[in-house]
Amino acid sequence: MIELPVITPTAIRHNKKPDWLRVKLPIGQEYARVRNIVQENKLHTICQSGNCPNMGECWGAGTATFMILGNICTRSCTFCAVATGRPNEYDEDEPRRVAEAIQLMGVKHAVLTSVNRDELKDKGAEIWYQTVVQVKELSPTTTIETLIPDTKGNWDALIRMIEGGQEVVSHNMETVERLYRNVRPQARYARSLEQIKRTKEYGKRTKSGIMLGLGETQDEVFKAIDDLIENGLDVLTLGQYLQPTKMHHEVIEWIHPDTFAMYKEEGLKRGLNYVESGALVRSSYHAEKHI
Repeated sequence: MIELPVITPTAIRHNKKPDWLRVKLPIGQEYARVRNIVQENKLHTICQSGNCPNMGECWGAGTATFMILGNICTRSCTFCAVATGRPNEYDEDEPRRVAEAIQLMGVKHAVLTSVNRDELKDKGAEIWYQTVVQVKELSPTTTIETLIPDTKGNWDALIRMIEGGQEVVSHNMETVERLYRNVRPQARYARSLEQIKRTKEYGKRTKSGIMLGLGETQDEVFKAIDDLIENGLDVLTLGQYLQPTKMHHEVIEWIHPDTFAMYKEEGLKRGLNYVESGALVRSSYHAEKHI
C-alpha cells in the first residue's frame, strides 16, 4: 500500500499549522444572530465549549449544535476542551428553551449533543428524550441528529435517549482501540461499539466520528472502520485532531488531505453509506447531508 504524506512530530514542534487547516474568523450578520439567540436563551453549544474550527461557517449558515445537560463533563478525556468537574446544573426547563431557539432560528436539521453525566442514574436520558420530543412538537418538519454520550452499559438509558423521534443517532468512537486508555480513559472501545450496535438494532440511522493525528496507524484506522461496519454503522466522520491547550494530548501528525480522501474511499468501499473526511471535519459538520 502506498504511504501517503504526513507531517511528523518534529515538524509540528517547529512549524505552524499547515495551510489546509486555516479557517475563517466568525463574522457576519447571521453569525451574530445565532450568537444572540444562544445567549438570550441561556444555552450551551459544543461550537463554543469545544472550540470548533467551523463555528464561523456553521453559525454564518444559521446552524448550531446545541449542548444540553450543562457545560461541565464528568469525564476527563485528554482531547476535549469541555470543562471537567462535578456538574451542579440539571435544568428541567432546558428542553423547552432549546426547542424554542431551534424554532426561532428556523433550523431545518438540528444537531443536539451533551456532556457526560455519569453521576445521574439515567445518565441524563430523560432530558435527552424531552428535548427531542419538544423540538419535534414546535418544529415538526425539522430533522434531528443526536450525538449521545457513552451510557456505560446502561441500555435502558440508551433506549430512552433514542426513542424521542430523532432521525440520526451518533456516538463518537473518537480514536482507535489502542489509544483509548490515553484518549478516553473512562470509556471502553468494545462498549462504544455495542452502543452503536444496539442503536442500529433499535432501527436508527447510526453515525460515529474518529479523530486522526493522535498517533494511530493506518491499519488501526482500517480496523476501526471495519469494527464500526460490523456493528451497524451507516455514517462516519474523520477529522484532524487539534490540541485545545498545552494540557491536552499533543498532536502527533498533521494528516494530509490526500490521506483523508483515501480513508473516505476506503470507508465507502468497505460498506459505509456515507463518509465525511477532511482536516476540518467535525461530528456535526455538514450533518444535514447525512439525511
